[in-house]
Amino acid sequence: MEYLNAYAGYLRETKNASHNTLESYLRDIRQFLAFLDHESQPLEQVTAPVIEQYLHALQQQGKTPATLTRSLSSVRSFFNYLMLQHVIQMNPTRQIKLGKAEKKLPEILTKAEVEALLRQPDLLTVKGCRDRTILELLYETGLRVTELIDLNVDDLNMQLSILTVRTDRKERIIPLYNAAIKVLSDYMLHIRPAIVKDRSEKSLFLNMNGDRLTRQGLWKIIKYYTQAAGIQKSITPHTLRHSLAAHMLENGADLKDIKEILGHADISSTQIYGRLVKNKYAKSFNRFHPRADV
Repeated sequence: MEYLNAYAGYLRETKNASHNTLESYLRDIRQFLAFLDHESQPLEQVTAPVIEQYLHALQQQGKTPATLTRSLSSVRSFFNYLMLQHVIQMNPTRQIKLGKAEKKLPEILTKAEVEALLRQPDLLTVKGCRDRTILELLYETGLRVTELIDLNVDDLNMQLSILTVRTDRKERIIPLYNAAIKVLSDYMLHIRPAIVKDRSEKSLFLNMNGDRLTRQGLWKIIKYYTQAAGIQKSITPHTLRHSLAAHMLENGADLKDIKEILGHADISSTQIYGRLVKNKYAKSFNRFHPRADV
C-alpha cells in the first residue's frame, strides 16, 4: 500500500494524470496487488510468468481483451515507477505482449430513439424538468459524464449561449442551440432554485437532496428513461455522446469540427464515428438494395 500511495502521488503530480486516468490505473493496480497477496507473492520478486498467470486469471473471469490490455498497461506503468524508485532492477512486463484488442464500435441511438428518450421525463414535476434538461444537454453538447456533473453555474453563459467545459488539462467552449437554451433557461429560473438547499452551492446539476449530482445518479437517470422509452439497446450516459457525433456526421459535419466539440485530443478518436456511420450504411445497403440478393 505504501508503494501504491506513492505511485498515486507520482501520477497526480509528475504525470499530471486526469482524475479518471488516476482512478482507472489505481483500480487495476489494487486488483493486481490483491492477486499477489492471494498468491503470497512478494511484489519485489514478481516475474513475467506471475504476471502471465494474473492475466490468465482475468481471462478466466471473462474479462475482455480490451480489459486485459488495459490491465497490462497499468501494471507495466506501475513497475516502471518501481524501477525509477530502485525498488526493482527490471520491469517483468517487458517481454509480455497481448494481441491487439479489437475496437468495438460504440452503440448509438437512432434519431427517433433520442426523441423517444427526451419525451420520457414528466415536465409537470421538478425532477422531470431537471432530468429533461440533463438529457437534452448531454445530446446537444456531447458532454462526457464527468464533464456534466463537474459543471458549475458560472460555466453557463446564457447571454452568449455558450458552455465552458473545464477539465484537468484544458477548457473548451461549446455553443448552445435553441432546444438546450430553452430547457436551461427554465431550469435556472424555476427548477434549480426549487432543489438547491445551500445558496452558495456552485454545482449546476443537483440531486434531489440539493447536492452535486454523482456519476451513479446520472447513470440511474439514463437507465430509468431508457427503459421507460422501451429502448432495448444496452446504453450508458456516453451513448448520447456517441449518438450526437454519429448524427452530426450523417448530416455532413466535418470530423475536425466534431473533434473540437467532443474535446478529443487526437483525430483518431473521432474517426471511429466515420467507421460507425459507414458500417450502418453498409448494412442498410445490403438489406435494402434491389440487387443485394442477386
